[in-house]
Amino acid sequence: MSGTVNASPTKTFFVDMLTRDIELKDAILDLLDNCVDGIQRITKNTEESETPYQGYWAKITFSDREFKIEDNCGGIPLEVAEQYAFRMGRPTANVNDDLQLYTIGTYGIGMKRAIFKMGRCGEVISQTTNNTFKVSINNDWLSSDENWNLPLEDIPETLQSNGTSITVHDLLPNIQEKFSSPDSTLSGDLVSEIQRHYTYIFHKGFKVEVNGQQVIPEPWLLKWDGQEFLEQETIAPYLYKACIDDVEIRLAVGFYTENPDSTELDEIVEGNQRRSDNAGWTIICNDRVVLYCDKSILTGWGEATVPRYHPQFIAISGVVEFRSHDPRKLPITTTKRGIDASSILYLYVKNFMREGLKHFTAYTNRWKKDSLSEKQRYSRTKSINPITLFTTHSKIKIPWKPIKSKTSLSRATEEDKYLPNLPRPKAIDSQEELQNIKFSKPTHDIRAVAEYLFEDADRDPSEVGAECFNIILKKSI
Repeated sequence: MSGTVNASPTKTFFVDMLTRDIELKDAILDLLDNCVDGIQRITKNTEESETPYQGYWAKITFSDREFKIEDNCGGIPLEVAEQYAFRMGRPTANVNDDLQLYTIGTYGIGMKRAIFKMGRCGEVISQTTNNTFKVSINNDWLSSDENWNLPLEDIPETLQSNGTSITVHDLLPNIQEKFSSPDSTLSGDLVSEIQRHYTYIFHKGFKVEVNGQQVIPEPWLLKWDGQEFLEQETIAPYLYKACIDDVEIRLAVGFYTENPDSTELDEIVEGNQRRSDNAGWTIICNDRVVLYCDKSILTGWGEATVPRYHPQFIAISGVVEFRSHDPRKLPITTTKRGIDASSILYLYVKNFMREGLKHFTAYTNRWKKDSLSEKQRYSRTKSINPITLFTTHSKIKIPWKPIKSKTSLSRATEEDKYLPNLPRPKAIDSQEELQNIKFSKPTHDIRAVAEYLFEDADRDPSEVGAECFNIILKKSI
């Protein structure tokens, strides 16, 4: 007996597998990624600019009836729609089609996954300079495993400008609840996620609205004290740049705000002052933030002689940018919202992330006993966008030093770093008259104050007394 068995896939299998392990917010972010890809398609042959996304926008609205995202980002080209935009995965022949774009999509599932995450019916309208069309998805198509083709209909121009409109109807009950419940935090959470993951793109001109509310970008600044000659003692970021295996890498880490003194640190530890939201490492792949302000071993904290993150380091912030025409070379996970910690490229760059962290954590340790002088020096700093330091027309001339030991990856065409000569506390002038202050207190009181100041009841009494004096001295000046 011979014959065949049916091994064809079912649509419900694809839908269930695609949507099972992705959060609703991430599915919506996938749609925003497609907007950015659209901008890059229509601007790829234009002159390079610091604000390549200026004038482009996306608007998201949702209610208990439908979800909609509309943009003015050029639309989906007809040939892209016909060949792979609506397929469950990108055909091999089309994988390299977008290699001139700085995209992060490699599998061709983002739009479909987002639609099916929210509902079972929808329509996609695309308007380009050449044509306007509509593609509809409904329950009848979804329930049939025999016909995988979707209807494409030519329609008159219907959008206010060239772009794409995606509407999802027949919302799933749990999604309908999230979109309409008065207790739902989705709108605020989505705004926060977009604010974090698209801040870099916002600074390049892109704008996003959620239910009529414009998303405001987070500031992205590090401190520099304005020293013209960066070989001298200066407060400035640690910088690293390279091009390895056709991936451009730029890294900057430094202080984004002033370091806390011991009193402020106590307040921070107790949760009464200053949030640490902006501390830690932010990682960007092709303009998209894939990891935001991470303070874990994933980004080098608490690893290879780098101390674990502590509120003492609340002022330290770093950013790493990976950029490549081939998204397969980027160290990102399949969800596009995380770092592939096993990536050889990322593990190599992590060495420089740790070096930068050690440079600034050591600085905070050196200045703990003279925080007043440190704050006076810090008060002369100004905020700068660290990424601008890498541009050839930067007004700040960085004394780059080539990396001598090349990576074993190494198809590196360039690799340089700048290690700032951070200020060190000055020794006390030997000509200045010093006097001792002596007083005695019960041991249990000294231990209580030491625990309060240092979270260490066994500190030497002289350290406890000196810290108490420094706190009052600061307040008296």
